[in-house]
Amino acid sequence: MSRIGKLAIPVPAGATVSVSGQTIKAKGPKGELVLVLPDVITPKLEGSELSVMPRADLLKAANEAIEAAKAKGKRAPTLAESLDANARTQWGTARARAANLVDGVTKGYSKTLELVGVGYRAQMQGKDLKLALGYSHDVIFKAPEGITISSAKPTEIVITGADKQAVGQAAAVIKKFRPPEPYKGKGIRLQGEYVRRKEGKKK
Repeated sequence: MSRIGKLAIPVPAGATVSVSGQTIKAKGPKGELVLVLPDVITPKLEGSELSVMPRADLLKAANEAIEAAKAKGKRAPTLAESLDANARTQWGTARARAANLVDGVTKGYSKTLELVGVGYRAQMQGKDLKLALGYSHDVIFKAPEGITISSAKPTEIVITGADKQAVGQAAAVIKKFRPPEPYKGKGIRLQGEYVRRKEGKKK
């Protein structure tokens, strides 16, 4: 069995989760999110616990394969070994994404970016982010739907939202405008990120 996939996901107070077929809908203080699972995985909501399991017919086939091996006197394969390969690979991933969905609508996610470099600064222009990164022009980044960007300090950007993937994607796009370079370390980096440095050319 998948060590991650078999774990139930507790639904905290203040959040509501509904399951319809392959679709999980979660609503909480931070917003509302929808997740559609692959057809080999089945979500189930029991009380205040959400769980994901491989489809019933795939589980049945795996158990039959285990019993058949036992009947022949062979080493019985584990459930993971006898399970359909696609279901086995998707099981843990589906559980992790469902857990992120529940956490996102209750706690939310955030990433902090730091600007390192002389003259590099960030400021808000309405809901858009205006960046001065040493180019001949300012870079304007429009916040995607469901994402909130703030810049309390000129050298710091905070990205928040309910969708973990969307928060990470927004941070990656902003970072790509000026990735950190290895000689002086100038650029946009995640808070606490280690930038490997190189020694410059010697005269």
